[in-house]
Amino acid sequence: MKYSIIPVTQFQQNCTLLWCETSKKAAVVDPGGDIDKVLTTLETLGLQLEKILLTHAHIDHAGGTAELVKRTGVSIEGPHIGDQFWIDGLAQQSQMFGFPEVASFTPDRWLNDGDKVTVGNETLEVLHCPGHTPGHVVFYSPESQLAQVGDVLFKGSIGRTDFPQGDHATLIDSIKAKLFPLGDTVAFIPGHGPMSTLGHERQTNPFVSDHRG
Repeated sequence: MKYSIIPVTQFQQNCTLLWCETSKKAAVVDPGGDIDKVLTTLETLGLQLEKILLTHAHIDHAGGTAELVKRTGVSIEGPHIGDQFWIDGLAQQSQMFGFPEVASFTPDRWLNDGDKVTVGNETLEVLHCPGHTPGHVVFYSPESQLAQVGDVLFKGSIGRTDFPQGDHATLIDSIKAKLFPLGDTVAFIPGHGPMSTLGHERQTNPFVSDHRG
């Protein structure tokens, strides 16, 4: 599986294109905004957009979803239904964070732990990893040893839990019980900032490392 990271919105959120090299079919993960930039990248790379995948429904990750669907007609998969209230509140989120007004939407498929999603001939496993939001999911490619973790884990940090229905203990459990068992060599694309590996975070992350007191 190939990928290209496109920073979008004033929060520089890592919108990601994932695609199958043989079919050139692609998914956009977390289209938070700047949809023209996303579509231009798809065209430049010669990719056919197949679907939208959402890790969670905070506006910097999901704010451009309705516009992208309107312009392309593709389906939406994710997040977990626990984030329904965040989707319903997108208009309120746009006012709160100074985003352009955005439309709400209904995913074509809510995702649960253990589900699988496809991108062309590639298959991604779905892990429900609540804590940052109750419906947050992670997309993992065992074959590519690559995970799209949204705002669960960052290089040297973890996701915020001070938003409605966030929970610090739940987030830590999601990281240690769901992500770390995938293996130290797995590289991950976070929702913001640079990539890292799960092994590096197990060794050095001050919030979840094995060495944390």
